[in-house]
Amino acid sequence: MKSKYLSIVSFLLLATSFSAEAQQKSYIESLNDNPKWVDSVFNTLSKKQKIAQLFFVRAKTNQDKNYEDSLVKVIKKQKLGGVVFFQGGPGRQVALTNRFQEISKTPLIISSDGEWGLGMRLDSAISFPYQMALGAIQNNQLIYKMGLAVAKDYKRMGMHLNLAPDVDINNNANNPVINYRSFGENKFNVAEKGTAYLKGMQDGGLLVSIKHFPGHGDTDVDSHYDLPKLPFSKSRLDSLEMYPFKELIKKGAAGVMVAHMNIPQLDTTANLPSTLSKIIVTDILKRDLNFKGLIISDAMDMKGVVKFFPEGTADVMALKAGNDILELSEDSKRAIKLVKKAIRKDEISIERIDESVKKVLKAKYWAGLHKNKRTNESNVYEEVNSAESLTLRQELADASMTILRGKDYIKSLNPNEKTVIVSLGVADTTLFQTELRQYFRNSTIFSLDNKSTTADFDKILMEMGSKTQLIVGIHDNRSRPANKLTFNAEILNFIEQKSRKNTVFALFANPYNLVNLKGIENSKALLIAYQKEEFMQKAAARAFKNELEATGKMPVSVGSIFKYGDGG
Repeated sequence: MKSKYLSIVSFLLLATSFSAEAQQKSYIESLNDNPKWVDSVFNTLSKKQKIAQLFFVRAKTNQDKNYEDSLVKVIKKQKLGGVVFFQGGPGRQVALTNRFQEISKTPLIISSDGEWGLGMRLDSAISFPYQMALGAIQNNQLIYKMGLAVAKDYKRMGMHLNLAPDVDINNNANNPVINYRSFGENKFNVAEKGTAYLKGMQDGGLLVSIKHFPGHGDTDVDSHYDLPKLPFSKSRLDSLEMYPFKELIKKGAAGVMVAHMNIPQLDTTANLPSTLSKIIVTDILKRDLNFKGLIISDAMDMKGVVKFFPEGTADVMALKAGNDILELSEDSKRAIKLVKKAIRKDEISIERIDESVKKVLKAKYWAGLHKNKRTNESNVYEEVNSAESLTLRQELADASMTILRGKDYIKSLNPNEKTVIVSLGVADTTLFQTELRQYFRNSTIFSLDNKSTTADFDKILMEMGSKTQLIVGIHDNRSRPANKLTFNAEILNFIEQKSRKNTVFALFANPYNLVNLKGIENSKALLIAYQKEEFMQKAAARAFKNELEATGKMPVSVGSIFKYGDGG
């Protein structure tokens, strides 16, 4: 009886906890409140300290102690508002975060880019599938669950803001910077997937920033290295590029990140990045779209913004334009001085600065920084690589599998028939092959990379008989799933030749690569697995073993043959 009573009490406490969390106001809703903590902190800040609250500095934990010590000095001396973490490891990051918070009178917002979770930046934390693969999934509830999982991981790390999701519409196959980071080319699908991810993270208690406003999907220039130009009409930008942003703002997005792009139809100022445009940031985003939340610049050290506005002028102009947070200034010390000078010269009002400072402080209050700044440094790695998250990742991978040709043919593959399983683009045996070999008991495997010769492929042909089943995995072994696979002529010739036969292909690469794989549209069966990671290989093998129904649909069109929505 005692045990039963305790179980009931535990359940009720848990239910109450979930209920309390579910009833927490969103950040946007909380902006109407005036917490005493916010006012008390605000009233202690000097003009210089107010300005500093709007600057976030870059941090890494894969550097030496001198680097970390120098960061501590910068944060302590300049009294900055937040940190954006990049490369490193989870345990190291938590330890450094605690150092930063200990020396900060006003607690710091800790953030990073986590479009596919902590693993986007950290070397030993879970990575979920890229957004291109998520764009294929038909069950948006899975993406909501991913958002909850990412929020849990971020909060465990002592983090408060995820600079995600990316809601750019990738309607340019040659986009060098968005591409696989997008949910795809269809504005409705991008908005639906982005909403699911956003709601999961925000329901999990995390601040987010949708990006890159007003839309970075149809560019062929990377704003890290130059200033892209969007030549499109205002009506097109409003109905297409801005559509997901408008929808997610309606859903209560806490933050919006503004891109560095020149958009003449919105602002005619020559070479002006959107980040520095008052028309785009204040008139369109704040007034026309009625966005009340945090407006965050893309990195202020990117060539897309400093190429034409060097020496700190971009920082001042970004605050004039209406941004609340400037991340990664080239020189935050210089920028703070220049903003203070601009206030003194009446080029920017202190009221404009105060507006942003209060939004930042309210974000810190909403994130719970008025209660506790310190994060537990024990068992960090284990807790951000939980069994539950790994299971969810596999579910997402399974749900993304997209069969473009030959679904019935795949089902007819005989596990007892002689089978040759080939992995192209890799030197070693892949998990895809290992998984299939357990099912196709009479099988032989070959792995062929770019050093392979015609003689290597002749060995495969010698192994095959007239009734041999041929399964080919095409692997992009680069760190990110880019376009234009760098295969030698022998590999490309083998793909073209075998596409005419009874061959089953699995593409562990960006689907845009299909356009350069001559003849693959004629294959007997073709499955798109989107990326090289082992959880995608396992999902593809499960589809070939008839252990899962491939329900994914293409999130993009490729050439004239493969269209958005194919598959399922």
